[in-house]
Amino acid sequence: MTRNLLDGKKILLGVTGSIAIYKSLELIRLFIKAGAKVKVIMSEEAKRFITPLTFEAISQNEVLHVKTESWSNELNHIHSGKWADIFVIAPISVNTINKLSHGIADNLLTQTAIAFNKHIVIAPSANTNMMLNPITQESLAKLQSLGYEIVAPQTKLLACNDEGMGALADVEKIFYKTASLLLEDDFWKDREVIITGGGTVEKIDDVRCLSNFSSGKQASALALAFYLKGAKVSLITSSDIAQAFDIQTLHVKSSLEMKEALIKAMQKVDKTKTPYLFMAAAVSDFIPKTPKKGKMKKEELGNSLSLELVANEDILANLTKTGFKVIGFKAEMDAKVALHNAQNMLNHKGLNAVCLNVIEEKNSFGSPNNAVSFITHDEVFAFSLSSKFEIAQKIVEHAKHL
Repeated sequence: MTRNLLDGKKILLGVTGSIAIYKSLELIRLFIKAGAKVKVIMSEEAKRFITPLTFEAISQNEVLHVKTESWSNELNHIHSGKWADIFVIAPISVNTINKLSHGIADNLLTQTAIAFNKHIVIAPSANTNMMLNPITQESLAKLQSLGYEIVAPQTKLLACNDEGMGALADVEKIFYKTASLLLEDDFWKDREVIITGGGTVEKIDDVRCLSNFSSGKQASALALAFYLKGAKVSLITSSDIAQAFDIQTLHVKSSLEMKEALIKAMQKVDKTKTPYLFMAAAVSDFIPKTPKKGKMKKEELGNSLSLELVANEDILANLTKTGFKVIGFKAEMDAKVALHNAQNMLNHKGLNAVCLNVIEEKNSFGSPNNAVSFITHDEVFAFSLSSKFEIAQKIVEHAKHL
């Protein structure tokens, strides 16, 4: 994530009475670190857990609550709503959920929500039985139908020692949901984007494999960049990189598994808007001819082992790409021939663009940074060394013009 991701964005954060309120402080920190301005509105119940002074110290703005509301300045529920680009209520209590679903505006926080006419994000936190109560579930369904964005709670051991659904979602998920609504791009909104990533794993026997050093980090960064623009992202990856944002992710190992998952995903896409395919995976060029069952014993093999390999299928070349914009990825070690090889790939595999990276020490496998050339049939755009997320953002912008 870049520090200027939310530059100029104004976020109003509402907090209600919940033991999870302390996590809101971390959420504010993430928003501010990304460049956003944050103001806080507190319910009276919220003040029983954390004082307004704590929120003022971290947000660097005066907190709106009953004792500070004023109509002689803009610290009131109407002007605060007009100021904000988005309203996030995290945590939101069951009481507030049920009030909002019935249009009840009997305190500052609910009054602000009822008067707010832009995106509202709510992240519930409550005891499991309260959360699963049919009244609460009906209220959540109603709010969702009215356009409220809900970041679902987690299932875990709660503060009340009950175990079940009701814990506040990870603050990173709340952050990324908020960011995605603030950064929506009309071109990418609801457009299907399929991304493959990671190095495939080909069995030699049941305990050994043939693979490569691809980390899958660039694919994961691409998935995040497209998610933040409002795309419907499907990530097919061999990597186990943890994600703090909600996208459809399918984990595969072998090139065959990747191919089968990819074909199914491409068959299911909605082509109302032209879908995109980004083949960032490092698929094995060769695979063992006859993988062995069980484990080959060292004492039976002797002092040497000959492994017969055969050329793997070129998945990207053989895919049916009709109706898709397709971008391939190519890693090279020799800068002298890299561009020529990438252009050959572009032409011979029927692609719309190729992302070329020449592997050096500064952008080696697994590195957080990358340097990429975005190559089309007409132009070459060089993206200098930067974080893989920043590279992904540039790819997203250039892919719009294919």
